[in-house]
Amino acid sequence: MKTSAPVGIVDFALITALGSDKRSQCRNALAGSLSGMVSDMALLRGRETFVGRIRDNLPAIPHRLAELDFRANRLLMRVLDDVQVTIEQQKQHYPLHRIGVIMATSTSGVDNLERALPHFDRHGKWPAEYLPHHHRMGSISEFVERYTQVEGPAMTVSTACSSGNKALASAKRWLNTGICDIVICGGVDILCELTLRGFDSLGALSYHHSVPFSKNRQGINIGEAAAVFVLSKETAEVNLLGCGESTDAYHISAPCPQGSGAVAAMRQALDDANISAQEIDYINLHGTGTAQNDHMEALAIHQVFADYASEVPCSSSKPQIGHTLGVSGLAELGLCLSVIDSNRYLPHVFDDCYDSNLPLLNLVKVEQAHLRSPSEKIMLSNSFAFGGSNATVVVGHV
Repeated sequence: MKTSAPVGIVDFALITALGSDKRSQCRNALAGSLSGMVSDMALLRGRETFVGRIRDNLPAIPHRLAELDFRANRLLMRVLDDVQVTIEQQKQHYPLHRIGVIMATSTSGVDNLERALPHFDRHGKWPAEYLPHHHRMGSISEFVERYTQVEGPAMTVSTACSSGNKALASAKRWLNTGICDIVICGGVDILCELTLRGFDSLGALSYHHSVPFSKNRQGINIGEAAAVFVLSKETAEVNLLGCGESTDAYHISAPCPQGSGAVAAMRQALDDANISAQEIDYINLHGTGTAQNDHMEALAIHQVFADYASEVPCSSSKPQIGHTLGVSGLAELGLCLSVIDSNRYLPHVFDDCYDSNLPLLNLVKVEQAHLRSPSEKIMLSNSFAFGGSNATVVVGHV
């Protein structure tokens, strides 16, 4: 059993379609609200789908960072401001070069490119306001490093939908190996035509509300979000206990049907945390609502958790916030931690028509979302991506 030291979650913040602060998102999540999932006909150019859209007014980027002014960074700035006091405290305690930045994304500022393309098609040149570096993956980590004025290493992880959990795993390694004392670990993804039309071309997009693990599921809804965690080499009340990563490389856009990669990631995360599957109190499912993912994930959980698989409470937040792609692992972890802090589980919001062809999972109902015991605070969270890139994290109040 390979184990590494836990790292502390000093603070975190997130913004999703459910709300702009932890309290409102917790309240809406526990109520089973779908208010953040709105009808959209623009992104698919005339065909309706549902998306998790953030409708808040976002802060203006400071003039000194004007060349990095795009929606993804405005979302990041919103959550960074929520943890600003914590970051400033860490800057007083540790040298600036010992504070690193790891961000996660799959789209960065690609929406700016989408807006510029019609001008290029008409005039044969890019509009003056278009800056190609807006859709570089590294632009978001550059923004965070410059905005917070820290001087440690900075990088962006972009492995599609596993990016967020893999960013957490990388941050844990930096802290465990002494590269940094503090890591600002976060991510962002925005709504854009690239992802909506891409998933639609794969036949994976639902034109109705997504209902993972239902016999009536038709696919995913896309959402946008930003989240940031301040992680420390010192343990805290809540800690990142273990991480697991695997690559099954079964198919460019489909998971291995037997769940081998997911199984490997979950087992590695449990080993890294030095706990057994039976010690997990709750599972945050990847739960996209596609036939392939739901079958694979249910099968993998039964392989890892055995008889406990049909007992451990689990749910997917994607019906309420959409699939937020590269930031999904971070946004979902933040949402789950916000809910568990109130001694509740995140409910699984769907039509209650569980697919009987799937191995049975104990999906948390809205009216049954309370913890079995206030001490039950260890959760496992899954993220699985295109190309068989899998990442699992274990977080706990221990």
